[in-house]
Amino acid sequence: MSINILLSIIVTSLATYVSRFLGVLSSVRIKETSKLFRWFNCLAYATLAALIARTIIFPVGVLSEASYLSRVLVVLLSLGIFFISRKNFVYPTIFSAISMAFLNNYF
Repeated sequence: MSINILLSIIVTSLATYVSRFLGVLSSVRIKETSKLFRWFNCLAYATLAALIARTIIFPVGVLSEASYLSRVLVVLLSLGIFFISRKNFVYPTIFSAISMAFLNNYF
């Protein structure tokens, strides 16, 4: 069993670092103002938005025990903190974990 875990760590590490290395090599020729770059940027944001929506609407695991209202409330408040903190990811992430634990245990 431990050899399988070691093998999966090696394979996932190779996949991660090879793709990053290829990204570094190809990024020299990519202009940030190009239409293709903006399209990939929009695609990444759309994928992230879809994953967040899926997590809120169809949660899996322990999150499915939380009410729909508490999940939406935490996301909206975290978005507010994200914009108040000048688009810092640390504060809303910590806030969402604490507030979800609080709402789930006391309401």
